[in-house]
Amino acid sequence: MIDDGGVSQRWLDALCQKMMEYYSGDPKRVLHFLEVHSLAKMLGMKENLDEDSLFILEAAAYVHDIGIKPAEEKYGKCDGKLQEQEGPIVAQHMLSELGLENYIIDRICFLVGHHHTYNNIEGLDYQILLEADFLVNMYEDDFSNSAKKNAYTKVFKTDSGKEMFKIMYSVEF
Repeated sequence: MIDDGGVSQRWLDALCQKMMEYYSGDPKRVLHFLEVHSLAKMLGMKENLDEDSLFILEAAAYVHDIGIKPAEEKYGKCDGKLQEQEGPIVAQHMLSELGLENYIIDRICFLVGHHHTYNNIEGLDYQILLEADFLVNMYEDDFSNSAKKNAYTKVFKTDSGKEMFKIMYSVEF
């Protein structure tokens, strides 16, 4: 999405507002997606994503966990696979309401539907979303040092993500 006069930023702001309303009364979920978005945007810029890819990454970062609510409602739990299963449907509806083009919605929904799948990664936007989500989840879930090292080895591939990991967690290798 080419940014003509701030249209992209206004659209992302509207999506952020929609997600805050979606998770109204749940500050933990709101703060999570805001933190993931902030890190994803920073990593995307450091990795020199083009404007369209950065826009898709930022939008996906806002909605990546949108499947939590329907998973909890349907199954009483919200593990990663259920989030991937339930999230794209809800994301597609929200993104369509905001008037986004179908090809962009499709990519965002793909990312939502795969953000807990750590193999066969298709695209730098996908890789960066995984890394940003992991950076936040490691803190929120209080990963042990061995779990952090394991995540670093298995998940982190971008130079910027590895650098951010080392800055945030000071884990020795």
